[in-house]
Amino acid sequence: QVQLVESGGGVVQPGGSLRLSCAGSGFTLGYYGIGWFRQAPGKEREGVSCISSSDDVRNYADSVKGRFTISRDNAKNTVYLQMNSLEPEDTAVYYCAADGSGFCSGYASTQDYWGQGTQVTVSS
Repeated sequence: QVQLVESGGGVVQPGGSLRLSCAGSGFTLGYYGIGWFRQAPGKEREGVSCISSSDDVRNYADSVKGRFTISRDNAKNTVYLQMNSLEPEDTAVYYCAADGSGFCSGYASTQDYWGQGTQVTVSS
């Protein structure tokens, strides 16, 4: 069955770092644009970052530019989100998603598959 499985979330102090992983099974992530989204309590789901299936195109939300880095390892069928200099405002459930168009649109409605989400909490 087609699955996306996220891992790496947890509790960290402000200024700390986490690396999230999104591992695919049942399909090849290399053919899809992969996006990271997040949703905090009482707020709408927002796009955080995405990476295209080719041409090494990457996008980031303004709120995370310079702090987060998205990458993929096609041999492991996995996409990563390195999160540095974390702030309390980064606290949310983080989801990865796959877009069959191969591009990163930043729109949740275009995604074909979703992971279950992983909680990231930034607090002192």
